Parts: sequence; C-alpha cells; structure tokens
Amino acid sequence: MSLKKIFHELLELRDDMGKKSRRAERKQTRRRAKSHIAPEQSLSSLPSPELVQESQWANLPPELLLDIIQRLEASETSWPARRDVVACASVCRSWREITKEIVKTPEQCGWLTFPISLKQPGPRDAPIQCFIKRERETSTYRLYLGLSPALSGDMSKLLLAARKIRRATSTGFVISLVADEFSRASNTYVGKLRQALPKWIFIIAMIHSFSSFFFFTIYDSQPPQNPAIQTNCRSRHRINSKQVSPRVPAGCFSVASVSYELNILRTRGPRRMQCTMQSIPITAVQEGGFAPTPTELSTCLNQKCSPLSISQGKKPLANLGSSSPTLDLEHGMKDPLILKNKSPRWHEQLQCWCLNFKGRVTVASVKNFQLVASAEPCHNVSLAEQEKVILQFGKIGKDIFTMDYRYPLSAFQAFAICLSSFDTKPACE
Repeated sequence: MSLKKIFHELLELRDDMGKKSRRAERKQTRRRAKSHIAPEQSLSSLPSPELVQESQWANLPPELLLDIIQRLEASETSWPARRDVVACASVCRSWREITKEIVKTPEQCGWLTFPISLKQPGPRDAPIQCFIKRERETSTYRLYLGLSPALSGDMSKLLLAARKIRRATSTGFVISLVADEFSRASNTYVGKLRQALPKWIFIIAMIHSFSSFFFFTIYDSQPPQNPAIQTNCRSRHRINSKQVSPRVPAGCFSVASVSYELNILRTRGPRRMQCTMQSIPITAVQEGGFAPTPTELSTCLNQKCSPLSISQGKKPLANLGSSSPTLDLEHGMKDPLILKNKSPRWHEQLQCWCLNFKGRVTVASVKNFQLVASAEPCHNVSLAEQEKVILQFGKIGKDIFTMDYRYPLSAFQAFAICLSSFDTKPACE
C-alpha cells in the first residue's frame, strides 16, 4: 500500500470519527439542564484520542510507524504540504506521541509545524520570513508565513491574527490563532499587547522631559518557562483593596515591554525603541546559551485553577497590570535580554536614513526597524552576536509589511513587537 493511500484512509477515518464524536456531544447536550454551559469547541474538529485509539492504525508496529512519520516529516518541509505531519498527530495517542518526538523545534529545524511552534524560539542560522497584512476597515492584522503575498499567493499559511482595541485613554491588540475570533475567553487566544500608560500622561512626560515614556506591555496567555519569574506572573485583580485570584483567570502573564523614546526636539531620523524581554535572559545570546522553550500550548481555560483566595494585607502587590516595565525585573530576572533598534546611516545621495534590509523592505517608512541585542561588557556577548539582526520589520506596499525573526525570539513575541509600531506615536517621530 502506497504512502499516499495510507494518508487518504487516515483522513477518511478521522472525518468519520469526528462526525461520531460530534453526534455524541449533541446528544449529551440535549440531556443537560438549560443552566449548564457547554464547553467551547476545540481548535479543530479532530476526534478524541480515546475514540481512535482502538482503530487498526493504533496497532501498527512502532518501528514501522516511526519510519513512516520520519520519511513524511523529512519530505514535507513547507506549507501546505506540512499539514500531513499535523494529520499524523491527530490519528490517535500513540501516533501523536511519536510525531511529537520526531518533529523538532523551530530552533533546531527552522520549520513551523504545530501551534506551540509559534511560542518557541526561531532558528539560529537563518531567520523565518513572514509578512503582515493590515486591514484598516476592521483594524485587523494578519501574520502569514512566506516571503510576500505576491510570491506566496493563496498558499500562504496564517500564523497569527490581531485586532486593535481602541479605548478612551489607551489602545491595545488582542492576538489569536484564528482571524475571526478575538475573545480572551476563547481557546484560540494566545496573548495581547497593551499600551501601558494612558495618552494624557504624555503631556506630563513632555513637560518633565522624560526620555522614554511611551511603552507597551506584551502579555502571554501561558506562564513563562523561566521559574524565576513564573511565581510573580499570576493574573490578579484588585477588588476593594484586596488581592483576588480569579477562579478562571484571563491568562495575562507579562513577558516583555516595548518603549519608544520621545522626540521632543523633532530631530530627523527613525524612531528609537527598546524592548525588554523579561522572559528571556541575556545568557540566551551568550556562547552556549539557550532561551526558554515551551513544549505545550496551554491556556488558563484548560488549567486547573484554585478557588478564590483573598489577601487582607496592605502590602503592595506585584501584579501584571502595573504600568511599570521594571516591576517584574525587580522580583524576577535580574539580567533580561534587551533589544534596541539598529542605528541607521545617512545616505548623502538619497538624503535619507538607510538600513540594509537585504531586499526585504522596499518602501521608506518611519515604522521600519531592525532590532539587535544590547549588552554590557560584563555580559560576555560577542560583537558579532550584538550585530546580528534578531528582528526586522518594514513596509513593501500599501498595508503590506515583512517580518523576519530569529532566535531567541518566537513568532508571537516578534509579532507583538511589530504591532507596537503600528500605533501612532507623533511625539516619537
């Protein structure tokens, strides 16, 4: 039996079992009382592993199964062909475990396979090339895997989507795995970007000549992998000066902050920005260092939450809703990774500031930037590592932007940083 025929039968089996599981869920829903709230549907209509575990495909010899999935994973290196690898992980529990062992992280292989790959560090050697499409009517931003829309066309793989949320005093972005669901109560929610301070405070910043007062905070839906800051990243609220841990937390764990320097004198040049990655230590860019790598895509919806706990004390809380970007550093990581935009050079003939984007950016824009690691001499980071571009973002057409990222950033972190550049910052330009 050929390999293609095997996968056709697997897909038919998955569809049949999915229909059976949906019929069973509908029957159980009719029997429940009206006050019962049914759980939300999963990301896809894949059948339950317990239902397929007794099928004929679950009884394949492990050696044969390992050889089949290894060959498939090595041959399908790009989307949409790589969806066959994901199909193998959806057959049953034994197939899923073997597939997870074979598929490597983006840092090791440079490919994006499962949703968890979006929160794992990128490759060290070559960046992963993506592009962002902006829809002004709906204030939606979509991240695709590929060089550009013209080259990828309909074969582009949607990675993440974000919607801009405007408030009276600030703005923010909600990031999701799909392009039509941005609720924080959904299991497609992966994080958010929030302006840390209201806009009216910038008047005070200008009066007092603060050098860096415009910053955003990046929140993740799952706790960071670093245990040093994990204990200080609980989602909490203040109610009547009491500390409350909600039974179903919203999943807001501060992992990074992006700040823009004010340009009060209106000097010519690009924006000056700085990113403090609280979840990534500076040792990640040292020789032999490594960045935290999550292995499971978990959200607060599928985590067990403890009952409400109230603290009567009046001691200040280190909650994540604070607008101070250094609050997590005081209680957590002492030396986080700091990224700064690469200084451009002035081109005399073109009479403009220029950066070498290696052909990935074709339209001049104040939003264009390149981020490199900023390290002190005591951090023992080589000069070559400090010159390496970790994230670059630039415009190539109307509402079309490229985004290339590499280790130690993940696709989610890079996308959130680029979203901060879309917000209007007249005092920084």
